[in-house]
Amino acid sequence: MFFNPIYYLFVAPAFLLGLWAQFRLQTTYAAAQRMPAPLSGAAAARHVLDSAGLTDVAIEPIAGQLSDHYDPRDKVLRLSADVYERRTLAAVGIAAHEAGHALQHAQGYLPLTVRNAAVPLAGFGSGAGIWMIFLGAIFQMPALLSLGIILFAAVVFFQVVNLPVEFNASSRAKAQLVSLGIINNEDLYYVNKVLSAAALTYVAATLQAIMTLVYLIFRYGGRRN
Repeated sequence: MFFNPIYYLFVAPAFLLGLWAQFRLQTTYAAAQRMPAPLSGAAAARHVLDSAGLTDVAIEPIAGQLSDHYDPRDKVLRLSADVYERRTLAAVGIAAHEAGHALQHAQGYLPLTVRNAAVPLAGFGSGAGIWMIFLGAIFQMPALLSLGIILFAAVVFFQVVNLPVEFNASSRAKAQLVSLGIINNEDLYYVNKVLSAAALTYVAATLQAIMTLVYLIFRYGGRRN
């Protein structure tokens, strides 16, 4: 299925964009890690959360690099060690971005609600859906193929709806950091570069998912029982 050279023609632009996005994220993150900030990432996130009345949202360190995320089920902000501990513009930018997700959750931001609801189906589609497509192609079972493609479409839906969630969280983060006096307009340049680079990785992942779906429909969509 994915060994067909035509598949790589479909996804090549998204793949190249993903490589560029990862390179840009790593370089901008490294540069912003060298720029000092008045607070650590954890302290900046705490300030953003408390200013919004979200004193019940906890902040915890987590292993890994750029593994930062907000868990809406436990109402916990989990920050990687560099972000949690260090007083850099990279740290406060990423921490505030994750705090932005907590603000979205508290305010019932609709795209976040839709994204969270789509998580189980997207997870199932990325696993079982691919296997259904693979087995349906091998054993010439159009019904299984179609079901697999539909399930993979749930992955694409999740990726698409995730984009406004991530962009909105970054907008909230930048606005809060400036309004609370954590950074100034000059510092905002570096924070913006880091968050924009991170957003580009989501754009690349979404484009790759869309082009994979287009390829699947192109190759298998016309099959009938």
